[in-house]
Amino acid sequence: MSVKLSKLFGMDVYDFEAGYKGKVYDIIINLEKGKLETITTEPLKVKTKSDAKKILAEKSIPYRNVKSVKDIIIVSSREIPFTEQPKEEEKENTASSQLRYKYSRR
Repeated sequence: MSVKLSKLFGMDVYDFEAGYKGKVYDIIINLEKGKLETITTEPLKVKTKSDAKKILAEKSIPYRNVKSVKDIIIVSSREIPFTEQPKEEEKENTASSQLRYKYSRR
């Protein structure tokens, strides 16, 4: 599913327990990776760096917590820890060792 980035601004954000989290004011994009990083529920137009850090710590949602986007945005209420994706070689080694273990064990 794809959604225009401009459509996200102003959308209501809710968690799985139907708790209202706020409206989308700003979106932080990682240009190097080409991924959305964070949604803020308060504008980042502040006078000091400490105010910006406070908003990012308290009034933002990591985009990896977003579960669904349609008329509203639904996010996971718990923090999902960031884990790097294993390299292809590691995936193959892990999968083959799991299969061997699974079928050779009695």
